[in-house]
Amino acid sequence: MNSYPEDEKYRDSFEGRSVLITGGLGFIGSNLAIRLVDLGARVSLLDAMLDEHGGNMFNIKPVQNQVDINFSDVRDEGTLKYLIKNKDFIFHLAGQNDHVLSRRNPFPDIDINIKGTATLLENCRKYNRDARLIYSGTRGEYGAAIVLPVSEDQPLHPRGIYELSSMAAQQLFQIYHDNDGVRSITLRLTNIYGERAQMRHNRFGVANWFIRLAIDDEMISVFGDGSIIRDFLYVQDAVGAMIASAATDSAYGKVLNVGNDQASNFKELAETVTGITGSGRWAFTPFSPERAAQEPGDFISDISRIKKLVGWAPSYSLDQGLRKTVNYYRQNKEFYW
Repeated sequence: MNSYPEDEKYRDSFEGRSVLITGGLGFIGSNLAIRLVDLGARVSLLDAMLDEHGGNMFNIKPVQNQVDINFSDVRDEGTLKYLIKNKDFIFHLAGQNDHVLSRRNPFPDIDINIKGTATLLENCRKYNRDARLIYSGTRGEYGAAIVLPVSEDQPLHPRGIYELSSMAAQQLFQIYHDNDGVRSITLRLTNIYGERAQMRHNRFGVANWFIRLAIDDEMISVFGDGSIIRDFLYVQDAVGAMIASAATDSAYGKVLNVGNDQASNFKELAETVTGITGSGRWAFTPFSPERAAQEPGDFISDISRIKKLVGWAPSYSLDQGLRKTVNYYRQNKEFYW
């Protein structure tokens, strides 16, 4: 039985359909794979298993005998030519998304996120123009918010190489959609947390890192006065948005925000996490000069467009999502720490 009954309305769109997920052994990709298998899709996963990016075979344990896995890279044209043929849907989640690494060395972002995306799109243009593509972008493409909440019409002003490369990838999807009939949707995701994320370092996924520290009964550093706002979104809500958008014909050609219009600040996040775990503690910490320079300030996504067009909205409160996440990692800590 499907663990997410809200997906059932989309069963006709996916049952018996062939789906490819790039980055399929990672955080969001593996959760998406499980949901799509539940809907009767034939799921293939592509993952390069980049060090410290979260690729983890344990992530797909519930469906490990129901998916096909290819350990390769989105830049490998020969692999993509083979994998994209006859696919009905392609969810492009693979990428270099380590902000710290991108500051030290910008070239993996450019090579993986831009060249890899171009390789995927060019192969679709040549060998499978009928595939429907869904790209997972980032709210970081907007940079600092001009006005809250941030709509899809706000000018883009990425502050880092990773965000810049994501913006370039999104533009590539739009060009191939408009010029070559390779249909696509871009979903700009914001502050995703939940089960199956990497938990070994703190370079991405602040909410998950707070959870690790609390489970280990360690100190959580809340920078500044903790008042900076984020719209933290539970991964199962993000996956629900992907499924709903992919099944909505009118969403193709669009850029849609996927976030949470019920935002929280970092102090509230730390208090909620430590309250749920019953362990850990938190304290205010001054910003370092480097961290202060990177901090974009408050961010809340305007999700009115996806609500209207797709009929999607978040289902989980911060408390509900964090409780599910904490429970998962407590049961499976050995596979993530």
